[in-house]
Amino acid sequence: MVTIRLAVRDWDYFTPLALGDIQPQDFKLEIHRVGTLVGDLATSRDYDAAEISFSRYAQLRAKGDNSLLALPHFLMRGFRQRCIITTEDNQLVALEQLKGKKIGVTGWQDSGNTWTRALLREVGVTIDDAYWYAGRLTQEHPIVDRLNGFGRPGRIDAAPGERPLIDLLKAGELDAVFTPFMPQGFFLKGSGLRQLQTDFRQAELDWFNRVGYIPGHHLLAFKPEMAAAHPDIPQQVSELIEQSARLWHDKREKYAETTPWLLDDLRRTAQDLPADWNANGFGANKKMISDFATELFEQGITAQCLTPEALFPAVTTGA
Repeated sequence: MVTIRLAVRDWDYFTPLALGDIQPQDFKLEIHRVGTLVGDLATSRDYDAAEISFSRYAQLRAKGDNSLLALPHFLMRGFRQRCIITTEDNQLVALEQLKGKKIGVTGWQDSGNTWTRALLREVGVTIDDAYWYAGRLTQEHPIVDRLNGFGRPGRIDAAPGERPLIDLLKAGELDAVFTPFMPQGFFLKGSGLRQLQTDFRQAELDWFNRVGYIPGHHLLAFKPEMAAAHPDIPQQVSELIEQSARLWHDKREKYAETTPWLLDDLRRTAQDLPADWNANGFGANKKMISDFATELFEQGITAQCLTPEALFPAVTTGA
């Protein structure tokens, strides 16, 4: 029996699958939890499938690189309004106010930061309307190349002295920071930090009602040789993950006391969003895929504007 080694972030909806409540019948699935995404699944000796960056996958496709088979199964989705942070004493409260400002990003080509810049572009703040600095969020994060060749001296630079973005923000050397995850202590009283938009939830809901989706960031991908040898397995793995997510959600509604107001969040989500807000598959996500491809091109991350069909050729027949 073939074993599929799948590397994913520690998303809680994988719990039923990881614990064996849901199991494949014709193959064995090993869930490997990783702190960061696999650098290069195509050459990895450790994994057959993995959670990968939507942006990096699109860049491969734009260069004609077919070393990965990705499905339009979005393991990570998330609004980005909440990911723009500033200091509590800063007067900035609207995206339009970021024109001419200094903004820190944790990685220029990252899917999430691409989506966040799309929010600014929608209100007329382009890349050339701000000054950008890429770097590590906090002292605990590693110093790595976060520009990846997209730097433009005087416009898009590395953080000065590789100082952490949060330190630069608190020192007043940055006006805002884009980050997918909040720094430790962010939610505590007296942290000195806050989301830029004071009612970011309403801003996110308004945005959803305009565009009709929650942005996708990470995809489910496989090595093509594995998929060629076992053509039914990629879709079966996708379906198993969806089963796990449904079971996890049902149990979450029952065991909602993990935080005091989780039940209310579940209620508001069910009332404010359509039931299929998290649906996977090509048809359900075609508009979002197209919009993301447009952003990658407009922001200079890909040299061509890919179509959804070009991004997911293996699954578009009959879609």
